[in-house]
Amino acid sequence: MTTYTLRKGSPATTRTDVVVVGVARDAKGGLVVCPGGEDVASAYGRKFAPLLASMGFTARSGEVLRIPAGEAVKAATLVLVGLGERDRLSLQEVRRGAGVAARNVANAATVAVALPAGDAAHVGAVANGFMSGGYEYSGYKSGEAASAPTEVILLSEVARRQDAAAAMTRARVLAELTDHVRDWVNTPANDFTPSRFADAVEELTTSRKDAGVTLEVLGVRELEELGCGGILGVGLGSANPPRMARLSWRHEAPVASVALVGKGVTYDSGGLTIKPGGSMATMKNDMAGAAAVVAAIHAIATLNLPVAVEAFAPMAENMISGSAMRPGDVIRTHGGKTVEITNTDAEGRLLLADALGMAAETRPDVILEISTLTGPCVVALGDRVAGLFGDDGPVTRMRDAAETAGELVWHLPIPERIEEQVRTESRLADVLQHNWVRWGSASYAAAFLRQFVGDVPFAHLDVAGPAWNNGAAWGDVPRGATGFGVRTLVEYVAALARPAGEDLAQS
Repeated sequence: MTTYTLRKGSPATTRTDVVVVGVARDAKGGLVVCPGGEDVASAYGRKFAPLLASMGFTARSGEVLRIPAGEAVKAATLVLVGLGERDRLSLQEVRRGAGVAARNVANAATVAVALPAGDAAHVGAVANGFMSGGYEYSGYKSGEAASAPTEVILLSEVARRQDAAAAMTRARVLAELTDHVRDWVNTPANDFTPSRFADAVEELTTSRKDAGVTLEVLGVRELEELGCGGILGVGLGSANPPRMARLSWRHEAPVASVALVGKGVTYDSGGLTIKPGGSMATMKNDMAGAAAVVAAIHAIATLNLPVAVEAFAPMAENMISGSAMRPGDVIRTHGGKTVEITNTDAEGRLLLADALGMAAETRPDVILEISTLTGPCVVALGDRVAGLFGDDGPVTRMRDAAETAGELVWHLPIPERIEEQVRTESRLADVLQHNWVRWGSASYAAAFLRQFVGDVPFAHLDVAGPAWNNGAAWGDVPRGATGFGVRTLVEYVAALARPAGEDLAQS
């Protein structure tokens, strides 16, 4: 178990196994130490930059160099992290640099981190980046994994300020809960069925009971009574029946009410509209949205943000059998709308139709929905950027929240013409689930979701790309499940009760 401490002190005289310092390039391409690490550069004197250059270090973003510290500083090893161009050094670059550092201090017992942390926002970014970047899933590996540090000291000149301490606490809460999301999403689907997902949510809620989140888990009978034909329809082909987790938290003096909704397909074979074999291996990640909203409501409660929150996490497994949902079927969702099914591999929107309808009935100020919804969104934006859809106000606030949280989103439209297609192209039902037109299909999915929120403002995050990282770890993002969206959702909610111009680290 790693302990994290915020302390004022010099990285050159702090006795640890490793000290981490950021390095950037100036306008002429020269290497310069970043704020926080000046004492280390001074200890080496004029030979510091030439030493790094002689070892081929260029300070490009994400680059790392690990060298014996010698006698210049008290630490045994110096880890230098590239932060890119000094004139373009951003909060997010610092966060990602901290994540890179965390993966390069394996087997060190004590670490001092001297990255730029001159205000509360930077303290939070460094702390959260380091905590998140060091994550590694090894639940099914035999043998011993590389040991994590027992103590990490974050060095900052503002360590004694109350807002800096609050930012450190907030970073710890977010990192801890994001790691729960990663663990759940990384767990193979044979060990994480809908019922086991619901059990995991219950275990988390019980373990954090002091935060005051309440949980209700709905089984098949309750879903039938509520008319949740979307959730039940998706689960028809599986031996593992669906569930719905509904979580609630209310501050004693809420200034706003929010509903969080996330897609929880624990495995997606595509159903009768079966996926190609090569597309199935990572389909355990199709419940990342539901995991994110569960983590977010727990973070909101732990941080005691002055809001009322309801979170809806529908859970089902999309499989193939003689009882599976068929293309051409018509289902009735919660609230009464009928849906014609044309593609059983567009199942997530059916779960969400029920959950969004239930969320809308609570009459919140806004509905925020997150899901690994469409492959075409990945085609459009790549695997590091989420698609953002919805009403103008929530979209603007979500975009701002993502910027503060250090997560990448891009606003995409829901054209009126596509909304009309959703409502009018079925000859049998109120809405058509999918129309097999490739162009604009991520917008079609978003337009479908909009049919179930009534007049409640809403925003939809399509995280099919950034929820899972198939490549190497980068910045503060590990391989596999990333936990994308937790920070953004919490920041959105925090901003509702924050004076204009004040960021999360200062609230």
